Amino acid sequence: MRELQTDILIVGGGLGGTAAALAALRMGCRVVLVEETSWVGGQLTAQGVPPDENPWIDSDNTGCTASYRLMRDSIRQTYRTHFPLVAEAYNNPRLNPGMGNVSPLCHEPQVALNVLMAMFTPYFANERLTLLLRHVPVAAEADGDRVRAVMLEDRDRGDRLVVSAPYILDATELGDVLALAGVEHVTGAESQAETGELHAPNEANPLDQQAVSWCFALDYHPDADHTIDKPAQYDFWRGYQARFWPAPQLSWTTSDPMTLEPVTRPIFTGPTDDAHGTDMWHYRRIVYRKFYPDGFYPSDVISVNWPQIDYWLKPLVGPGVTEADRIEALNGSRQLSLSLLYWMQTEAPRHDSGYGYRGLRARGDLLGSSDHLAQAPYIRESRRIKAEFTVLEQHVGVEARGSVQGAEPFADSVGIGSYRIDLHPSSYRNYIDITNWPHQIPLGALIPQRVENLIPACKNLGVTHITNGCYRLHPIEWNIGEAAGALAAYCLTRGLTPRQVRNTANHLSDFQTLLSDQLGFVLAWPEHLRLTPRVKLDPLGV
Repeated sequence: MRELQTDILIVGGGLGGTAAALAALRMGCRVVLVEETSWVGGQLTAQGVPPDENPWIDSDNTGCTASYRLMRDSIRQTYRTHFPLVAEAYNNPRLNPGMGNVSPLCHEPQVALNVLMAMFTPYFANERLTLLLRHVPVAAEADGDRVRAVMLEDRDRGDRLVVSAPYILDATELGDVLALAGVEHVTGAESQAETGELHAPNEANPLDQQAVSWCFALDYHPDADHTIDKPAQYDFWRGYQARFWPAPQLSWTTSDPMTLEPVTRPIFTGPTDDAHGTDMWHYRRIVYRKFYPDGFYPSDVISVNWPQIDYWLKPLVGPGVTEADRIEALNGSRQLSLSLLYWMQTEAPRHDSGYGYRGLRARGDLLGSSDHLAQAPYIRESRRIKAEFTVLEQHVGVEARGSVQGAEPFADSVGIGSYRIDLHPSSYRNYIDITNWPHQIPLGALIPQRVENLIPACKNLGVTHITNGCYRLHPIEWNIGEAAGALAAYCLTRGLTPRQVRNTANHLSDFQTLLSDQLGFVLAWPEHLRLTPRVKLDPLGV
């Protein structure tokens, strides 16, 4: 068995893990970054989810770190440099390549991947970065309050490698290293008695976890037939309707996240290539063909991350959930997505009469996949550390804070974010959607109660089932990961522990100064935005 030693081991190459690696590398550390798919970037790339961002990220130039903004700017510049854009698109400083409604920067995942890999390029050259793709953690070695090493397995060859490091960051989608290393953590929903949260359930339920979604990309060729083989579970999903859902799962009708009333939105209501529209085709469009010369793209391309593919029948982690259960749940999620695709191709009511759009074509190739779907599922909820400080609904929720304006200010802030508390259905309940204030990321949420050298680097930080809903999207996951990477590097070079940094005034001040001055973090919202509640602009925001 091979062994490797490094300064910082980061397990998970999603947006949090990628940002963590960049921060640590910029601060002079050696990094091993591990990713289970073939692409870094997580939800932005291999999972096929265009960025959900705060509404001020372009107009007010805030709400993210400098490196996240560099990534966004580089994505736009890639289109201007390498794509044959028409003048209207090329000259637009706020170019939205796909003209999708959900984001001001809907774009092709491969473009984001290329930008992220370019950001890594200097560190491949100076040999500070080792990137292990297609590797998963299978075991961890802990010694008291420290995690010494993680065993990794090559998904293709089955070879195993043990990596040891003074600091280990868990940036996996499900908080896998927490479980392997015996780090105290929580899954599912805490009770109202535990947290005091307004919208928490009366009883804790570790299996009450948000739905996962296996996304896919589509283009449309109305004169062709791209119908896939009938999925194995199609008959089940065709007849399935949850007790809390207003229609069959395979339907244009879903539940409004805020009112829980039925809302109907088909894939098409008219021409596919209008600049704007309220149908699902315009929702997460990632290629807008009218931005190019006639014929360059024969069709728009969209990313399907819709309520219809929310899989909630079985959780992926939690008490009693075995590896066989997890595999069954992931297969169920895949089958649901394939079933929606087949239904749309064969039985879905058309906007112009009749049934089925056989010209819909799955574009797994645009997601780096060898089949119709994305490389990996979009997972909204992870294991979460039991932290020195846990963010609660009463820290950020408008209703829960009552007459207090703005979110709770955190003196140990390591960044900011803004997203509604948006919990997708589970097998126990429908949506939970809560208006909240723009908020901060407290350093205490990155520090486990006991373990000294393991740091969460994405949605596995110290939040609850409720507040996970506003700490899980693209810019805030990046910020969490970048703060975790910077924290590990800061501690390593100064001989400190994360706990000492947070709980010693001069160390905390020095670390926050480093974040602000050297790495371009924003630690507090401008006053006029801090007091602006985050409202949902689209009832089908997912």
